[in-house]
Amino acid sequence: MPVRGDSPASSAGNFQTAHWPLEIRLQKAERALEIDFDDGSTFHYPAEFLRVESPSAEVQGHGPGQKQLVTGRRDVGILALEPVGNYAIRIRFDDLHDTGIFSWAYLYEIGRDRARLWANYEAAVTADGKSRDPRA
Repeated sequence: MPVRGDSPASSAGNFQTAHWPLEIRLQKAERALEIDFDDGSTFHYPAEFLRVESPSAEVQGHGPGQKQLVTGRRDVGILALEPVGNYAIRIRFDDLHDTGIFSWAYLYEIGRDRARLWANYEAAVTADGKSRDPRA
């Protein structure tokens, strides 16, 4: 899968990216994705984290403040990665969610901010009386 393009922007939208992935590793058994970026950063993304932070409208809504709390995805896995132009990947999850297009800029941002985003997510799950466990 090509991971570095010639242009930092896509005609499909504004997908400006400051950091390009050099290597993308799908770790199916660990249910995780790992990406090395050109600035030396390496980010590890558990599938559950990617699923609940999906950039899809189903998760993020159609505007500010519309993000949906996705629960019960502790055991979600990744079936496949599909390149989208030279600016992103589509992740196909085993719960059949596949509508989010993860741009390099978005992956870098959520990788950098993972600890804060995850803490916020866990707090929201608890506050809503929900569970990460699909059997709960």
